[in-house]
Amino acid sequence: MLATLRRIVQEVNTAHDLEQASAIIVARVKQSMSADVCSIYLFDQGLQQYILMASEGLNPASVGVVRLSPGEGLVGLVGETEELLNLDNAPDHPRYRFIAETGELSFHGFLGVPIIHHRQVMGVVVVRQCRRCRFDESEVAFLLTIAAQLAGAIAHADARGEIKPFTELPAGGDNRPIVALPGAPGVGIGHAVVVYPLANLDAVPHRQSNDTATEILALEQALEAERNNIQALEASIHPALGAESRALFEAYLLMLNSDTLIEKSIARIRQGCWAPGAWRDTINEQAQLFESMDDPYLRERADDLRDLGRRILAQLQNEVRRPPDYPAQTILVGEEISATMLAEVPRERLVGVVSVRGSSASHVAILAHAMGVPAVVGAGELPVGRIDGCELVVDGYRGRIFVSPPQSVCDEYYHLAREEEVLVAGLEGLRELPAETPDGLHLPLYANTGLLSDLAPSIESGAEGVGLYRTEFPFMIRERFPGEEEQRTIYREVLKGFLPRPVTLRTLDVGGDKALPYFPIEEENPFLGWRGIRITLDHPEIFLVQLRAMMRASIGLNNLQLLLPMISNVAEVDHALHLIGRAYHELRDAGEQVMMPQVGIMVEVPSVIYQMETLASRVDFFSVGTNDLTQYLLAVDRNNPRVASLYDGLHPAVIRALIQIVSGAHLLDKPVGVCGEMAGDPLAALLLLGIGVDGLSMSAASMPRVKAVIRNFTVSEAREALDQALQYDNAAAIREHLEQLLEQQGLGGLVRAGK
Repeated sequence: MLATLRRIVQEVNTAHDLEQASAIIVARVKQSMSADVCSIYLFDQGLQQYILMASEGLNPASVGVVRLSPGEGLVGLVGETEELLNLDNAPDHPRYRFIAETGELSFHGFLGVPIIHHRQVMGVVVVRQCRRCRFDESEVAFLLTIAAQLAGAIAHADARGEIKPFTELPAGGDNRPIVALPGAPGVGIGHAVVVYPLANLDAVPHRQSNDTATEILALEQALEAERNNIQALEASIHPALGAESRALFEAYLLMLNSDTLIEKSIARIRQGCWAPGAWRDTINEQAQLFESMDDPYLRERADDLRDLGRRILAQLQNEVRRPPDYPAQTILVGEEISATMLAEVPRERLVGVVSVRGSSASHVAILAHAMGVPAVVGAGELPVGRIDGCELVVDGYRGRIFVSPPQSVCDEYYHLAREEEVLVAGLEGLRELPAETPDGLHLPLYANTGLLSDLAPSIESGAEGVGLYRTEFPFMIRERFPGEEEQRTIYREVLKGFLPRPVTLRTLDVGGDKALPYFPIEEENPFLGWRGIRITLDHPEIFLVQLRAMMRASIGLNNLQLLLPMISNVAEVDHALHLIGRAYHELRDAGEQVMMPQVGIMVEVPSVIYQMETLASRVDFFSVGTNDLTQYLLAVDRNNPRVASLYDGLHPAVIRALIQIVSGAHLLDKPVGVCGEMAGDPLAALLLLGIGVDGLSMSAASMPRVKAVIRNFTVSEAREALDQALQYDNAAAIREHLEQLLEQQGLGGLVRAGK
């Protein structure tokens, strides 16, 4: 039986799609178990039905036609109980249902096994016998293993959109939403306009060329044409978006002028490759570098790079752009919405954005946030190819999409949208007001950023400084470590841009799955590997160059603060402080009028929690990276879809850890800020206020909502909310409790649709 199982698994793994894999399974299982029938029923979440997807032994005409409601028949019973069912005479069971279409007149023996993926029933696999018999233990174990293999195949096919033919949309509308990820808050009601890339980089064939000069000229002309296009787009939307839109398109122009992209492509052309192929290889190489990174913000930059690559390829292919007709209420939909696709829609017509790919850190989410357009991302279940022109409702708070909804759903969301307009207008009025509680406590709000193009939006948001500036980017866009003067110039712009407000520069945080192209690191477990301060302490020649560049950049400005990442013990801090002191004295001895900056450490490794008092005697401040801290405390890889549901910053253990961090630091009067995702969450912000943190650092888009919470809750009310939250033993209950408090204060609209 084991050998048979291995052969089936091998065949399934080589199948082109789910339909072929299912056909292989039902045929091989029927043969291996000497059964009379083997069938697979797929559970459609949207239709809430079990659909006969494949069968060997039943009437072929019944495939795709036979459908059962949850709990209906023996198949429904298996799915309902999430347990196998082994019967010697199925017709005798009270839940048995006869289905004439399948031709099952003489079948008695029944074995049904649920197909479960991530605690969700995906379907049921069934074998039948004509004779009366119970299947033996080895047969049951065999089918259980087959079901486990099939679960993964169904999940992957679902993500690729291969099972949509079995899940057609209801003709009369549907009030069940497709659940995805929130991208930008708000409610949008309109008609879908599906967009797609102008050119397919992956479809470019490998082709040689002997005319190097012509190919290089073609690439240079394509680059210049696209520069003109980007500049024209920027000019066309400038009045609507101001600095934020300019920042995004300036980033595109910077990439278009990147020596790395241009020189690598030309080098490939000179090696005999034609221009489209050389450009494809360069874009793929650089995009894969970003995709391998741990930081979600930087990982999303791969999407921007691929979008730029497609646009240049379109120029090379002499494609003519013919934008679609945008209706008055347009909801832009696509597999991967880019900032340029978004910018091509007339602003007055755009009411929503839906992207199958992406996250809240993607540029499309950031730009939609700035435009006040609701967005939903990560909508992997959306049948993109079949909804062009359909009416959609987009709920950017909950990450929900309604396709062709009934009028009752539309009416409800029209009402919520009107309330939303009132809420947004009120939040805009907070921009110039301080983040101060009604009883007079000022809680500074800072910006998280990593690109020079992000500075203007951060300043305009009312940020009181930069709580976290990621310094990795200049290292990642080069083919070598940037020199001291190169770094100094970049840091100077950041420090000067926020003067006199403080700017916290985090020292180089690379390693593991965020390796540099010229400094590769391969590890089996990068999250627990050689990264952050561990690398820079092992390479003082790199660390000292960066430290000197930072200190020199702050001459005459003196608003620099240093932040050390991935600290796990006191010895690392002592070693880092020694090198910081060494860099300072070297510069002073050389006549540079540098000042010693304040030095803080990231609290993201749990071991730091138990060394707070010792560390507080050595550093000036602490900054809690709640993303990694939550990940390490809960032993959950937040990027792993199999366990992502276990990752929650409102977990009681995380909250208690934050309390211990703040109390330990405050014993020696050292401030504690929070720079992870929790800082920008209105619910978590209420708890952080109660815990007593000294500052919050977040994206510019999150500031108005967090400021609204701070200005509406006194410190005592926040502490009471914290005390009540600690009475709950799970994150879901804590979240519900906090949502109720915001509702009572009239702030429910900060975390859901409506006012």
